[in-house]
Amino acid sequence: MDILQTDIRDLKGVGDARAKAFEKLGVRTLGDLLNDFPRAYEDRRMTYAIADAPLETPVCVRAMAAAPATVSFVRRGMELLHLRAVDDTGTVDITWFNQNFLKSQLITGESYIFYGRLSAAGRRRTMTNPVFERADRQGVVTGRILPIYRLTAGLTQKAVLSAMEQAIARCGSHVPDALPLALADRLHLAQARYAYENIHMPRDDQALEQARRRLVFEELFVLAAALGYMRRERTVSGGRIIAARPMDEFWAALPYRPTAAQVRAVNEALADMASGAPMDRLLQGDVGSGKTLVAAALIWQCAKNGMQSAFMAPTEILTDQHYTNLSALLEPLGVRLIKLTGSMKASEKRKAHELLALGMADVAVGTHALLGAGVTFADLGLVVTDEQHRFGVEQRSALAGKGQRPHVLVMSATPIPRTLALIIYGELDISVLDELPPGRQKVDTFALGEDMRPRIWRFVRRLVGEGRQVFVVCPMVEENGESADRKSAESWARTLQRDVFPDLRVSCVHGKMKAKEKDAVMAAFAAGEADILVSTTVIEVGVDIPNAALMIVENADLFGLSQLHQLRGRVGRGSHKSYCVLFSDADSPEAQARLGIMTKTNDGFKISEEDLRLRGPGDFFGSRQHGLPEMHVADLAGDMRVLHLAQQEAHALLEEDPALEMPENRPLRERITALFDLHSDTFN
Repeated sequence: MDILQTDIRDLKGVGDARAKAFEKLGVRTLGDLLNDFPRAYEDRRMTYAIADAPLETPVCVRAMAAAPATVSFVRRGMELLHLRAVDDTGTVDITWFNQNFLKSQLITGESYIFYGRLSAAGRRRTMTNPVFERADRQGVVTGRILPIYRLTAGLTQKAVLSAMEQAIARCGSHVPDALPLALADRLHLAQARYAYENIHMPRDDQALEQARRRLVFEELFVLAAALGYMRRERTVSGGRIIAARPMDEFWAALPYRPTAAQVRAVNEALADMASGAPMDRLLQGDVGSGKTLVAAALIWQCAKNGMQSAFMAPTEILTDQHYTNLSALLEPLGVRLIKLTGSMKASEKRKAHELLALGMADVAVGTHALLGAGVTFADLGLVVTDEQHRFGVEQRSALAGKGQRPHVLVMSATPIPRTLALIIYGELDISVLDELPPGRQKVDTFALGEDMRPRIWRFVRRLVGEGRQVFVVCPMVEENGESADRKSAESWARTLQRDVFPDLRVSCVHGKMKAKEKDAVMAAFAAGEADILVSTTVIEVGVDIPNAALMIVENADLFGLSQLHQLRGRVGRGSHKSYCVLFSDADSPEAQARLGIMTKTNDGFKISEEDLRLRGPGDFFGSRQHGLPEMHVADLAGDMRVLHLAQQEAHALLEEDPALEMPENRPLRERITALFDLHSDTFN
């Protein structure tokens, strides 16, 4: 058995309870543990005398226990342990809360290294809840660069550190080395064992930097090689050839001129579809950038070539919206559309199935109902999925499996930075719509504090009086007892209806509702049966409500900028002037700066660049919206230069050995295979 697959309970001090805590962090085996890299480090090597130690910052102080530690009882459940420690320069009074068991570890006359925050009250020095160890036994929690790990209930830093040291001792020589030796030597990269040992237990600053450099490069190199290898696997097998017919007839039939970005995206996709290799293209565009028009152009081309298309949306209400929009674009051009959803009558479904099987329908617009066993196509040439992060690769594959290697277009309305998109998707096919069609409304955005709420409520009444509708988004579904200052959709909807707008119609929708309930609430709001819709981010990407003219986001500082931009995109979709109000009482300069960005630009790509700079890539990849595995050690924002190098080296290696069959490249191939297995639900 591979020692890296050993259950973590095999370690001393890790029983069932602690193993369950580790499992919450995704750690089940020794290999998982080794890849749970520190989130930060504390340099505890410098030791100070009491009088010389800097105040209000964590430091190590060497001092002697001057007298036995004493216990005082403040109240039931609160006990204090007191110790006076001294050195040649002064005295420090140390207090621990509810840690009386430490009393037996503190011996009068013995010198200790205390690590904590030193405070001053006049000439008196104090320290609260420091960690410590005997000065002659330094090196466990002081006198070293200490790694700081992610924690969850039931885990302490000490417990994780103990488990990690055991894992390194047992598995250090067994960690796989995915980098070809010649490549590692040429780039002066440390060996895998050295890197793992020093990322977790760094000997010094230089060793830590060498370890991180090696592991960052390896992680990004494996990712770049995996994407390139996946592209090769996809393109070596044949796809349907769809001859690109002149687009003049299609463009001429539109009531408006397409943007240059839309024309470019259509031409890129048509080149794929005529190449003989199956297209697998991501169409990425800001809210309202016109992705549906691009899909319609490709569907029209398929119909002209005698082939059918399938267009899958995540909800019935979105399916209805796409069916209406596509019908308006395509039916005048002779393209025959049908709709297929789970709520349709059995007779309607049978009719739709029959039209598809006989080739009497050119495109089926539907929900997951398109995946049903009874759905067959006469000749499926194109699969389009809207909001690709809502569908796993298995669902897209199941739909594509209803044809002979049809072309696939996946659409996403979540902008990511141009630079990051070019690098990450450099080995894949991507089209970016970076222009908005003419007539698209600019949404005026304001970041406000609670003092402006009465004025905004008056503004809500004015808009509703003019016939408009309003979104109110909350960060939580329901009260959890821990965050009184964070608004929840359910309770806030009740408050608004009862105390603020008793004469208006307030409805509520959130992610814990059943799909049919959500669709019903959204459909009612779209039909104008409610004035205010209070929700969670379930409406982040959803149905068009052209009549909605105001988006209010509560506790806006809790959302990422890209997410706020998505929410803002729910308004300004009609002819009415629209607004977005971001409520926040966060007073930190960082929060104010982030929300200030939203008030200055409506460009989703610029916003995503700022989000990447301020928050790192988690906002883009933590939710798996773009099919990438989570980075363990690399920082896609800070390690751009390494990312460029990794991609160049991966490309060169695949040019030399496309199938990774050379003996020195087989470990890399095994790592890529494992990566695909682990993330089969995220890779496109």
